Amino acid sequence: RMWPSLAIAVPVFIIGILVNITFALIIAFFRATYIDLWGVFLCVILMSISGLFYIIGGQYLIGKFLQLIPISGYQGGVGAFKFVVLPVLIGIVGGVGAGTRWYRTIFLEEIGKDYVRTARAKGLAEPQVLFKHVLKNAMIPILTGAVVVLPLLFMGSLITESFFGIPGLGSYTIDAINSQDF
Repeated sequence: RMWPSLAIAVPVFIIGILVNITFALIIAFFRATYIDLWGVFLCVILMSISGLFYIIGGQYLIGKFLQLIPISGYQGGVGAFKFVVLPVLIGIVGGVGAGTRWYRTIFLEEIGKDYVRTARAKGLAEPQVLFKHVLKNAMIPILTGAVVVLPLLFMGSLITESFFGIPGLGSYTIDAINSQDF
């Protein structure tokens, strides 16, 4: 049961971090503009929506209404891709709001430091400053926070695997709790 769980958790973790960093850098690049304001507003909205709503809404919209991929079930091997796409997509979208706001805060804190002002004073362009200096130094708290998120991936898989009928560790744990097998 480990492989189905990893097939969901690893892409959600890796792609989620990349998406969050990308959105946070864009919002930090356009700080104090309408893009920053609307980006933060969108992040707060995304954070306010329950993970169950994302699951049920995604299953209805993508699985039932558009009929693009199956709503539940699992198949081993290469066939697992069609069953894992929707849970991974929902896991990423569900974490974008909180992750982007947190990374944006880290980037804005780094932007205010002396070495960034020095880089700007030397004549570096803003994208160069963001990618070469700010992103590199912001990776320390980002990687530290990424380690903290690892247990949450398992907790998220409890609900996700149950709703999508995926035979992973999360659904195994739910089955054990239901049968009072502690």
